[in-house]
Amino acid sequence: MSLPIDWIKPGAGGIEVAGGAAFVDPSLPKPLAIVTHGHADHARAGHGRVIATPETLAIMEARYGPTEGWPVAYGETVEVGDVRVTLYPAGHVLGSAQVLLERAGERVIVTGDFKRAADPTCPPFVPIACDVLITEATFGLPVFRHPPASDEIAKVMERLAESPERCVLVGAYALGKAQRVICHLREAGYDKPIYLHGAMEKLCALYEAHGVALGELRSATGAEAAEMAGHVVVAPPSALRDRWARRLPDPVLAMASGWLQVRQRVRQNNIDLPLVISDHADWEELTRTIREVAPSEVWVTHGSEAGLLRWCELNQIRARALHMVGRTDEGEA
Repeated sequence: MSLPIDWIKPGAGGIEVAGGAAFVDPSLPKPLAIVTHGHADHARAGHGRVIATPETLAIMEARYGPTEGWPVAYGETVEVGDVRVTLYPAGHVLGSAQVLLERAGERVIVTGDFKRAADPTCPPFVPIACDVLITEATFGLPVFRHPPASDEIAKVMERLAESPERCVLVGAYALGKAQRVICHLREAGYDKPIYLHGAMEKLCALYEAHGVALGELRSATGAEAAEMAGHVVVAPPSALRDRWARRLPDPVLAMASGWLQVRQRVRQNNIDLPLVISDHADWEELTRTIREVAPSEVWVTHGSEAGLLRWCELNQIRARALHMVGRTDEGEA
């Protein structure tokens, strides 16, 4: 096919579709936004109307209040002018979606944030053939190879068994990572109550309302220290050294993040128990995905663009970096 496709235009305000008929993950309020998932660097308040999965719309409403939504289920197609819009699972967090845009026989996929690793809280990523792949590259360097989440959860179980008088305090992003960690603990056979920081409670309830079973959860607020000994407590990473944590029974400080594969990040965060659990594709997943969807061109929105661009060059695939404004994966990666 002839490139470039001229009806998709990246810019500071997001990915513009068909002359401004819609924008994908815009960073500024737009009359019509297509939102890939509920994290704040992709889903922002103030749009006139939002095309997204029902789960993402529910997350946006929980965070921003009433949102005029255009709910689209996975595999369902809607039309925006002469562009067909279809959402497919991205495997990132509850409700996360890739966006397939089709016009005059041309096919563009916007992955949003995605991963290929198994996640019990959301449907798995689906590879979709396209002409242009617009992808993230948070972990777009060969050094990033994420271990199985079950191996990381086993470390938590071992630490609990070794020190039953202590608790394991897991720092995890409130949307997605926290619920995934809880589900992996349940898969590993951990059936005790899990204690939550107050910032986790609303989104955990939303996940359960959408069919993600999390087991018995208790609020850590007001619980006695002795009651939490030998248990897992989940809190935002910012709470690990907050006054809030001082009341916990000699906590083992753990954190769940793909960045903890880097030793310097572990030292910076002064973590006892690093858990390399990420909701983003690692190097193998990124390059495997490009091979599978076989695009004529790759656009990289954010992350370690240079590594992925070089890989594309070596594999005779045209590629460019978009340097999208406002994307940040430090907290939830």
